[in-house]
Amino acid sequence: MTLRLGLGLPQMKHFAPGSDVTAVAREAEACGYDSLWVFERTLVPEDPVDGMYGVEGRPWPETFRHIADPLVTLAQAAAVTERVRLGTSVLVGPLHAPFDLARALGTLSAASGGRLVAGFGTGWSRDEYAAAGADFSRRGALLDELLDVCEEVWSPGPSAYEGSRMRLAPADVGPKPQAGRIPVLLAASNSRTLERIARRADGWAPSLTPHPVVARTRAKLRELAERNGRDPDSLTVVQRCSLRLTDKPLDAGRRTHQGTVEQVVEDLAEGVAAGVDEAILDLQAVSRDAAELTDAARALHAAVRKAGM
Repeated sequence: MTLRLGLGLPQMKHFAPGSDVTAVAREAEACGYDSLWVFERTLVPEDPVDGMYGVEGRPWPETFRHIADPLVTLAQAAAVTERVRLGTSVLVGPLHAPFDLARALGTLSAASGGRLVAGFGTGWSRDEYAAAGADFSRRGALLDELLDVCEEVWSPGPSAYEGSRMRLAPADVGPKPQAGRIPVLLAASNSRTLERIARRADGWAPSLTPHPVVARTRAKLRELAERNGRDPDSLTVVQRCSLRLTDKPLDAGRRTHQGTVEQVVEDLAEGVAAGVDEAILDLQAVSRDAAELTDAARALHAAVRKAGM
């Protein structure tokens, strides 16, 4: 199997939101990347209610400050590319008004020629939920409502919906997605969210997930897909990988996707063996500027393909 390679677009504070995004997008498409991706962080609280990823006492990194809006960033990339898919890994779905987000995604799909992939998650920050006026305790239900609204708004013909956050009387809503629908990926960490993927998504979007966990989860998703009458091979696994490249090999205690290009390629091969179909290489946190990011991206792409992946 050929591993699809995605690249994380530069959204962090030390990048220029306009010129760096377009420069990286053009270069990634030119050197052969399959996709470009964005993530979402809406704020960094001075006194957080939750630690990073919901772990008590874990500090938020400085790199989370001033993250550029994901959909604006993707629109910039769409305007200067023709082939690469454009994905969100991930949007914190319940932070958004579902009707507005569904319309924005439909427009972006139409504008990009059907290249959009929508990755959603429920997030972990109560501070972000408070700022959005969303109920953290209902985050799973709010994500389901967003998925329902997206199905209605993206489908042909009039759309109608009534839920806890909105009421849409029968109406013509557009633009519609270019390909008739937008593939949906979901982040997941428990049995309830895995069941949601098996019932109504196109794949799983893990981030910073050890490969043994990826393998076990992929097997569980196959089982759940079959139980729900779906083809398990239709589900894809798109893993976001936080990279750090070094000139010299790191020792046995190194973290996955960190080390020399050769070590990172070995890690990506382990991911393929565990069931990863597409790897998003995120270099922005460790790149000083767009030129350094694109140089590393070119080297990694060439090394992965040379390794036969």
